[in-house]
Order: sequence, then C-alpha cells, then structure tokens
Amino acid sequence: MKFTLSWLKDHLDTTASVAEIAEALTDLGLEVEGIESPADRLTDFTLGYVTAAEQHPDADRLRVCTVATDEGEKQIICGAPNAREGITVVVAKPGTYVPGIDTEIKVGKIRGVESHGMMASERELELSDEHDGIIELPSGEVGQRFSDWLAENDPAKVDPVIEIGITPNRPDALGVHGIARDLAARGLGTLKPLKEETVESGFPSPVGVSIAADADGAKVFHGRYIRGVKNGPSPQWLQERLKAIGLRPISALVDITNFFTFDRNRPLHVFDAGKIKGDLTIHAAQGGEQLEALDERTYAMPEGALVFSDDTGVVSLAGIMGGEATGCIEETTDVLLECAYWDHVRIAHTGRALKINSDARYRNERGIDPGYNRQGLDDAAAMILALCGGEPSEVIEAGAVPDVSRAYRLDTDRVQSLVGMEIPAESQRATLEALGFRLDGDMAHVPTWRPDVMGEADLVEEVARVASLTRLEGTPLPRATAGVPAPILTQIQVRERTARRTCAALGYNECVTYSFIDAAAAALFGGGDDATMLENPISSEMSHMRPALLPGLLQAAARNQARGNADLALFEVGPAFHGGEPGQQHLLVSGLLVGRTGPKDVHGANRAVDLYDAKADAEAVLGAIGAPAKVQILRGASEWWHPGRHGMICLGPKKVLGVFGELHPRVLEALDVKGPAVAFTLWPEEIPLPRKTASGRPALQAATLQAVERDFAFVVDSDVEALTLVNAAQGADKALIEEVRVFDQFEGGSLGEGKKSLAITVRLQPTDRTLKDEDIEAVGEKVVEKVRNATGGTLRG
Repeated sequence: MKFTLSWLKDHLDTTASVAEIAEALTDLGLEVEGIESPADRLTDFTLGYVTAAEQHPDADRLRVCTVATDEGEKQIICGAPNAREGITVVVAKPGTYVPGIDTEIKVGKIRGVESHGMMASERELELSDEHDGIIELPSGEVGQRFSDWLAENDPAKVDPVIEIGITPNRPDALGVHGIARDLAARGLGTLKPLKEETVESGFPSPVGVSIAADADGAKVFHGRYIRGVKNGPSPQWLQERLKAIGLRPISALVDITNFFTFDRNRPLHVFDAGKIKGDLTIHAAQGGEQLEALDERTYAMPEGALVFSDDTGVVSLAGIMGGEATGCIEETTDVLLECAYWDHVRIAHTGRALKINSDARYRNERGIDPGYNRQGLDDAAAMILALCGGEPSEVIEAGAVPDVSRAYRLDTDRVQSLVGMEIPAESQRATLEALGFRLDGDMAHVPTWRPDVMGEADLVEEVARVASLTRLEGTPLPRATAGVPAPILTQIQVRERTARRTCAALGYNECVTYSFIDAAAAALFGGGDDATMLENPISSEMSHMRPALLPGLLQAAARNQARGNADLALFEVGPAFHGGEPGQQHLLVSGLLVGRTGPKDVHGANRAVDLYDAKADAEAVLGAIGAPAKVQILRGASEWWHPGRHGMICLGPKKVLGVFGELHPRVLEALDVKGPAVAFTLWPEEIPLPRKTASGRPALQAATLQAVERDFAFVVDSDVEALTLVNAAQGADKALIEEVRVFDQFEGGSLGEGKKSLAITVRLQPTDRTLKDEDIEAVGEKVVEKVRNATGGTLRG
C-alpha cells in the first residue's frame, strides 16, 4: 500500500514529520517497508542563471551558454530549443548523477567546445515526461538547491511516498483514510471527517441490474447510469497522485475509480453503458464462458465465478476485473457506475483459479466496508459529475447490505491481565472511540470496516496496539514456591528427548522428514487409504499422512546413495498416523542402518550391517527410556519386515515395544535403496510407566558374590528356534539365572539329517550366599528339563 504525505494530510491534520509518521505506523502494526522522497535525488542540483547564449560555431542546434552558478560562471553547451539568455535554469555540475538518463555529468568537449555541466529537463530529473526543453523557473536565487525551491513553490513534485505492508486482518488500512484514522488515534493529528456527497436522483436507468438466485456471493449492488459525460485526461492533481504510487493515469473515469480504491478502500467499476446490450445480470458462471478482460487477456470462467452478463454474454468478472468490450474509452458518453459488496471467499477462489492479480481483487478478497457501499456510490458519482459532467439516473439497487453489526463487552481490567499494561479506563474508551467504535455502557459496537474484530480480546488488542506495546515493561513475578520446581515435561516427552540423545550417541544422524508421503510409499507400510489422504496436498508426492517413519528414512537414504553416500545411520523421532481422526496417531522412534559398519579397512574390520546391529541399538534405546530389562523376542511382525530375519521385542504376546530386523527386499526395491538395510521401530508409549516417579537414580545394586557360568549343548530339530530354547532355559530359575545366550550352532556331521546343535551359556548370579556344587547341579538339571519339555531336545554327549 503506497500513499504520499500530502494525500495523507488530506485526511489527517498533522504537523508530524515523515520520520515520526513512519515510526508510528510501524508501531501500530502497519509496518513501513520503504520511504521514497524525490527530494533526496535532487539535492545536488542547483539553480543557475543564463547570462549569455551564443550559437555553437560548429553545430546549428547547439548553443554555448554562460551560466551563473554558486561556483561562478560556467560554460555549458545545450541543445534545448528554449536555451536562451535571461532564464533561471536547473544546473547539474560535473560529478552530479542525473537519474533520468542514468549518467554522471563530466567535463567534456562537444564539437570542439568544452562544456562544464548540464541544464536539466523535467524528464531527466524524473519529475515528468516533459523533455521538449530545459526547465525554466519563474524565480529563484543562483546557487539555491533545486529541492528547496520545489518544496517552497511546487511541493507536489517532492512529495514523499510511504509504502506500508498490510497484514490480511487489516483491510481498513488499504485506504488512506483508514491509515489516517489509526494515526489520529495514536495522537499524531486530527482525523478530518469525510465529506458525504449527495447526488440528486434523476431519470430512470435504461439499464437494469439483477442478482440471480445462484449468485449467493453477491451481497448488494448499487449503481447509477450517468449520461452525457465527457471523458478525457484527469486533472493534474489526480494524475500526480496516481503516478506517485506507481499507477498510470488513463482517463478521468478510470482514474476516479482508482482514486477511490486507494483513498477509501472502495473498489469501483465503470461500464461504457452504450456497449451494454439489454440489462445486466449477476450470476454464477457455468464454467467455460470466455471474457476478454481489460488486461487484454482472454479468460475461461471457472464454474461458480461471479460474473456480469448482458444479452451477449459475460461482460465483467465481478469484484476482480472488467471486460474489454464494455470498457470506457475517450469517446464514451454514457456510463454505468458500479459499487458492490461481494463474498470475499468467492472472490479469492476465482482470483486464484484465474491467476488474476488486480487492486480490486486484493481488496475485495480481504474485505471492504459494506456500510459505505451506498455512500461510496454517491461520492464517486459526485466526482464524475464534477470532472466529466453528465446527468445521473436514479440509484439502481439489487440485494441488500449485509448486517455485520456486533458488539462485545469492554472489560477495562483485561488489558492488565492479557497484555500486562496499565492503561486508564478513560483512555481505553477514548482509543476505541477514535478508532470508530461506538460505546454504549460497557458494550463496544464494532464499526463496519473492521471485520477482524471478533471478540473481547480483540478490543484489548486494539487498545494495547494504539497505546504502543513498546511501553510494555517486563516485571518479574514473585516466586510462588521455594526450592526446585516440579518437572514440566511429561514422561512421554522425557522419553522422546532421551531417545533422541541416545540415538545420536550411538552414531545415528537425525532426520526431520515431512509427515506427508506419496500413496505408493504409504501403501508399502500399511497406509495409503482414504482415511489418511489429504484433501488439499501441496504436491502429488505428499498426498497421505505417513503410517510409519521408515518410508521417510528410506527415501532419505536413497537420495544419499544417489549422491555417493553408501554407508548410513539415520533416525527420526515423531508421529505416525493410523487414521484421520484426532488421537489416531502414535509416537515412534525409528532407526535405519544401510551399507557397512565402517569404511574399507586393510585389516578387514568392517562388515555389512545385520539385524543384530539393529537389535543392539534398539535394546540400547529401550533401556535408556525405561523399558524392562527382561523381554521376549517373538516373530510375526508386519509384512514390510523380512519374514525370517526380524524380531519383535515384547513384554508378552500382545505388548509389543518394538521391532528390529532386515527390511523386506521388495520394499527396498520399490524405494530404490541398495542393501543391506536393517532397521528398528520402537513405541515409547507402550513402555509401562513406573509406579513411582523419583527425581534421582535408584541405588546401584552391585553383586557381592561371584557369578558362575555353565555351558550346555542341546541337539534339537532344525526348525526349532534358538529363542525358544533360550526362553526355556531362562525360566528354569528366574531368581538365580541372570543371563542366557547362544554362543554356537552346528549342523551336519554325526548329528544326522534334520538335526542341529545349539550351545548356550547360562550365567548364575547368587545374591545371599555362595553357590555350592549341588546348587549348581540342581539348576543344571532344571535347565535340561525345561529345554527338553519346550523343544524336545537332548543334552549333547
């Protein structure tokens, strides 16, 4: 949003400087993005007086001028037709940068005669497009800065331009009057009331306007038919304002609509009424209708877009852009002035679908003042009559102005509790009244131009914003309790943090991937159904919520492998989703190992990663986050794990804490990951919470008695799992047996077909007395019996 200082002063009676205004705007939430002052680029130009002008000896169109300057008389060659003796001119001395021609003036020779400067035209100083001659000033002292002369005699040409950024919740600041209102509330001046024009109704309009039943986004239309207008260039003051903010003056009719767009945040449109065939109907497009718009491009209307149509078809895109067929030209004599209020969501959808960016769309989709619709029509019609003449018709009206009235209770004590500022109640009420709110007792009625105020807290925000949040001073709160405060993090949050640190300590690199993945990858891990599909995905590769963390890790691994990084250790901690409803998500910890355990080694120490690497890391993370030490390893995990090379870490058949192992080859192939690849996935929320929460670590239970290890070798069938044998041996004496582990497997030889030998070590840890031989033998017999009952195996001789 751009505006000039003089434009602002049309609405605000103030003596504040540009710097003070800019500081106040930013503090009010209307951040100043730039200030452009034409005077800044004219400070090096000074006034001179031509004391003599003679014909150049070697050029018919050049004159050798003697110019009096603040540095004495200078000889300047000039080719302007009005270069003559006795005029006051603008001089650019050597070393001066001329913005209009992007050149720094230097001493030079022109046809053999030296020139020590330049006399400038308005276009060379970027004051206008005038370049038929040099600037002639009616008065001025030699040596006076040209910028100072302009400030005294033609201030419009050095009017500072202020540009501010508007947040979507402040459409009222898209008009200069709204900006002036905020500054007046801050105390930087007095807001000038808008002059409400009155236009007498005349003849019945020959063009009727109606709103069709399907145009639910068209709230109200007001219009006037004005005949006998004379379209032409707009007055100089209006052209200068539009040029200052970057708009090109077109004609008086068009310039008036642009003026109201920026002055009052009131988009308008003017139809050439002579080109309208029949009456106008506002309706929803069926889809596919063609419109050649004012930007000289042809658009196919999307279904549901609000459009104006006459007997020939679509002639205008409501709230966004008019059509070329009914656009005003210099020969236009009869016009239909449109002032309407539209549903901002419908305007936004249409604008995005057609990719049209116009000032009208920008304002209509953010929200304009419905209460000003009828008065805005008369104000604009009055300016058209004043500048272009003509005779107005009766007001054409369709629809009704929507009722946006609402009121909220003003609790003057909430400023202290919500913002932390002490503002007197009288000041709060005065602030809201200055912003246009109507106070009735303790109820504040919201003005129609503030769609963003939707509750009591918004009233507090308005008061604090105008009072300036820079006045807010931090005050430390008194300590409620002495000692160490209670932990803030929940047990699950502590586990999440601990899991991250443990994985990093194990040598993994953390990944933070999107929660959205493509349907194919999601289907590989049990997802990809309609329940987890996004309604409006940002791309086709992010169409579903992820059912697991492994797809993102595998895709990251594939990208790394494509760039030559073959050996990887990646992990992620985050949510996965098994449905689309609230609560249908769960926290996971996943790690992925790909390639080999290390770089190539002359001693051959590196090897390919295997499921035992994943198992060891999974157990380390589980131990760190509080999982019990004694768990079971079972089969039967999901289909994306290798069917024979994985294990589920369980507290029972139905209590799964995690899964580790190799990933299925078809999953690796589908995601373009080159193996070997092993992984683990843990469910921290499945770990039982401790019965007691202690602030410190438990006491160390160190064994004072020596442990005893005994080895056993059993001959079992080839299809017997080692885990079954280990669990059986572990259960022989749960109090005394500390650990059971497999250390050897042998098949073939004298064992015969379908048999194998599994050797285990059983570690016994006494706690109250030293074990005797008979104690050890008794435990050994129990181990043999438990294994025989569970596996049918026999002790190998």
